[in-house]
Amino acid sequence: MKIAGVTVLFNPDEKVVSNIKTYIDELDCLFLVDNSSVDNSAKYNFSKKIVYIFNGKNLGIAEALNVGAREALKLEADWLLTMDQDSAFKDKALKIIIDYARKLKKNTDIGIISPLHRTIQNKNIKKVGIEEPLVVMTSGNLVNLKAYDVVNGFKSWMFIDAVDFEFGLNLRKHGYNIIQINDAILNHNLGDTVKKKFLGKVMFVSNHSAFRRYFIVRNRYYLYDMYHNDFPAFCEAEKGMTKHELLRVILFEKHKIKKLLDMYRGYRDYKKGIKGGYHGK
Repeated sequence: MKIAGVTVLFNPDEKVVSNIKTYIDELDCLFLVDNSSVDNSAKYNFSKKIVYIFNGKNLGIAEALNVGAREALKLEADWLLTMDQDSAFKDKALKIIIDYARKLKKNTDIGIISPLHRTIQNKNIKKVGIEEPLVVMTSGNLVNLKAYDVVNGFKSWMFIDAVDFEFGLNLRKHGYNIIQINDAILNHNLGDTVKKKFLGKVMFVSNHSAFRRYFIVRNRYYLYDMYHNDFPAFCEAEKGMTKHELLRVILFEKHKIKKLLDMYRGYRDYKKGIKGGYHGK
């Protein structure tokens, strides 16, 4: 069984190298797909397993993942590890996931094997065993490349945000399952998330940029249109999150006006059928 990996880079800091070192030993090859405007290849010559691909501009997370996946398919890899630059595996977490994959049949109906994403929101919650969540975040996932091919990969026009949820729902619509191994932990930073209290309730505030707010709103409505007939409860809940996020921005976040404007622009562009990169002006 051959396992490749893809890590999406965008203006990476010095922590990326140490993050990569938590998983590269388990891979046959790692594609670093860089959406930065500056070539960072000199930072990543510490391993012969690394293939650095410089896009020269920001093509978005979805297309960067597709670039890595296409290269992995050329190598006839069976599985693809998808990583964010800010994520790191704890202990032997990736080995646990790969060992699980090795025991599966060649024509398995499992599309994704995911770790437990350890974030500020669940850092005190203990989980064991295996779960079957409806969708999972991209980072740390082992993606079945046959399944990837069946669903035609990630939707590049989404650019960023909801890319992972769309991919998961697409897999499920095509009969594939998603499993989460709770004994395999991935430390994952979700933006600049902080915990706040409002009227006695705990709220987690992500502090995403206005740029991200645009895509979160826009793509959330596209996701609803694509999948609400198949997964109504999930899609209704996702769409409803926009109201909660409006409140969080107004109450707690900086640059409120710019963020609120870009949230409006995201919805406006969804109504216009605009897709692709940022159109928030």
